[in-house]
Amino acid sequence: MASRLHSFNRFELKYLVPVDQAAEIRDELAERMDADDHSPVGGYGVWSLYYDSPQLQFYWEKIEGLKFRRKLRIRHYGNLDGVTDDSMVCVEIKQRVNRVTQKRRIMLPYGVARQLCDDREMVDHSPKERAFIHEVLDLVVRTNLRPAAITGYQREALVGRAEDTGLRVTFDRRIRGRDRDFHFGIETAENRFTIPPHLSVMEIKVNERTPYWITDLAARRNLNLIRVSKYVQSIEAFGLAPRSIFHINEADYPPPTPMEKQPLEQRSAQLDAPLKAGAQ
Repeated sequence: MASRLHSFNRFELKYLVPVDQAAEIRDELAERMDADDHSPVGGYGVWSLYYDSPQLQFYWEKIEGLKFRRKLRIRHYGNLDGVTDDSMVCVEIKQRVNRVTQKRRIMLPYGVARQLCDDREMVDHSPKERAFIHEVLDLVVRTNLRPAAITGYQREALVGRAEDTGLRVTFDRRIRGRDRDFHFGIETAENRFTIPPHLSVMEIKVNERTPYWITDLAARRNLNLIRVSKYVQSIEAFGLAPRSIFHINEADYPPPTPMEKQPLEQRSAQLDAPLKAGAQ
C-alpha cells in the first residue's frame, strides 16, 4: 500500500478583513501570485470536524497560549452534498511548536476515518503510516476525544511564483459551523455564522520568511494581525466555553453602513453639504 501520509511546517499570519476589501486585496495579489490549482473561481468548501476532550483540553491550551499544543480534526474539501463513507477526507493533527505550525495528515475514506477517530479502532495502513495512525489512536484514547464542533467556510487560495515558492495566501469567508449533528452527510443539519458574514479571514502562510511586498501591502492597507481560531470561535459562539479576549464579537466589527460603502468623493460631498448650507 502506497503511503497516503503528508506533512509540512509553516509560519502563519492572520488578518480579519471585510469581504469587499478582501476582494480588492485578492485582485492585487493576483498580479504577483497564481490561483491554486485546486481553487476554482469563487473558491471551494472546507469542512472540518474537530475533536476535543470533555474538558475541552485543546481549546484551553489554545486560550492559554501553550508553546506546544495539538488538535485533531477530520477535514473534507468541497461541498457536503453526497458525502458518504467512501468519500475521501483527511485525518489531520495540527500542532503548534513555538511560532511554527506543523500539519500531518493522512487521506482515508470517511467511514474509515470515523472508525479510527470515533470507534477508536485500528485501521489498515502501510508501514510508513504506522507511526501517525498509532499517534492518532493514542491521542483519541488517552485524551478521551470526541466530536466537539464542525466548522465550514468558502476558501479562495493563491500561491507564490518563482522566488516566492512556498508562499500561500487564503481568503476564508462565510465562516459557519454547528455544535451537533457531527456527521458530514446529514443534509438537514443547520449551521450558523460563527464570524460575522461581512468579514473574512485572510491568512498568509510561508515556509520561512514573509516577502517584503506582502508586508508592504499589509501596511498600506492598515491590516492588523489578529489571533483568531475558527475552532475556538465555534466553541465560544455556541456557548461551550466562556468567551475569551480573542473572541470576534460582531459589535466590535459592525458591517459598514450604506454611507461607508459609498465612494470617498461621494461621502465627502454629503458630509460637506450641511457645512455649505450653514454658511449661506
